[in-house]
Amino acid sequence: MAYKSPAALPLSVLERSDVRDALARHDFGMVFSLARKWGGISFIKIADACDISPERVGKLAKGVGAITTYKKIATIADALRIPGRMVGLTPRPWEGGRVEPRAVSPVHGARETEGEAVRRREFIAASMAAVGIPAEFPFLEAGRVGSSTVERLKERTARLRRLDDFLGGADTYPIYVGEFNATTRLLDNGSYGATVERALLSLVAEQAQQAGWAAFDAGRQAEAERMYRTALQAAIDADDKPLIGNSLAFLAYQQVSTSRSGIEMASASCERMGKDAPATVRALLLERRAWAHARAGQAKETERVLAQAEAELTRFSASRPGPDWAAWVDMRELTIMSGRCWTELGRPLRAVPVLEKALQGFADTHARDKSLYMTWLAHAYLDAGEVEHAAAVTSRSLQLATGIGSVRPRQRARTLVKRLEPHRAVPEVAAVLDQATA
Repeated sequence: MAYKSPAALPLSVLERSDVRDALARHDFGMVFSLARKWGGISFIKIADACDISPERVGKLAKGVGAITTYKKIATIADALRIPGRMVGLTPRPWEGGRVEPRAVSPVHGARETEGEAVRRREFIAASMAAVGIPAEFPFLEAGRVGSSTVERLKERTARLRRLDDFLGGADTYPIYVGEFNATTRLLDNGSYGATVERALLSLVAEQAQQAGWAAFDAGRQAEAERMYRTALQAAIDADDKPLIGNSLAFLAYQQVSTSRSGIEMASASCERMGKDAPATVRALLLERRAWAHARAGQAKETERVLAQAEAELTRFSASRPGPDWAAWVDMRELTIMSGRCWTELGRPLRAVPVLEKALQGFADTHARDKSLYMTWLAHAYLDAGEVEHAAAVTSRSLQLATGIGSVRPRQRARTLVKRLEPHRAVPEVAAVLDQATA
């Protein structure tokens, strides 16, 4: 007899438009609220079935935090009997009358089991499907490669880049490396003219940068640098100046993040991007250069370069949008970088207002980025002597960082916790210190 989950959602609930919308957005807090409202399923029952603490279920239902890992999404889908297609997963084992195996909670720190590996592959495939990408390359065939094939690969790469909005590097790295390898094989084995060759080399550079970023986010520094340098060489071979500049900017950002000066590399990135680089590319490389100056304590240079980046964005024209890899660069991104820079420079009166403004309305589904940006706000509050505010923001950052496949939020949180230690007598600080060690 098939196992029946006590928290299974009735079909009438699953068919509701508000439930479907919440599932499509992976807003499981809303799903839990609607399950209780329309299905009569208590938070206690949901918590037990989903292997989540009742306290966290309640917080999620209030809009605090988000579910971002493939393991937990799969667990919730199985516990609430949500068909895989409704949350971007492949069909679950229990669909179609098959018997469902009872879920076993993963052991912290244990090696990935065969079942977990299968679920990870399912989640990767589902994540790709969620942004409209087939897992295979049906349009890639041996033989001559034309411009239409390159365009389809570029479109695929652009859609895959969206995964970075809500997944950490530990989850996206295998995807991006797979894409890079596939294009490299095409470059090695295909037949094409000079124009297509340059386009393929540019695409390889773009994909290597994305794979390098995922490796960096996952804490795999050696692999990140290797991919960035591969991207640089491919961009040079393609004579793609914006991608040459971006490869150097990635290397500079990595240097700065590992306590090395990245000013020389960041300056070179701006020099090599070419005078005709689109506004978004110029703004991106300039803000990365500003970050290098800020980390070196150079306030005047930081302010000057940030102003240049802002000027580039004000000249942005929709008729010349620039490459997809720089499409995310806008005024909010620049505002966040400005706040980060002023925090690094120990100027909280300038940092706090811009970070608070930028974080307003920043969705929890972008958990990694929001968690990271909140750590700079917390540091700025501490610099301003606002210990209670710093503790509150740190607590929120820790909540958002739970389960994310990125090492960076946790690294930043550890630094914050050390700074908060001397203020343990403050109740809010004591609470967040306990939270950090829980």
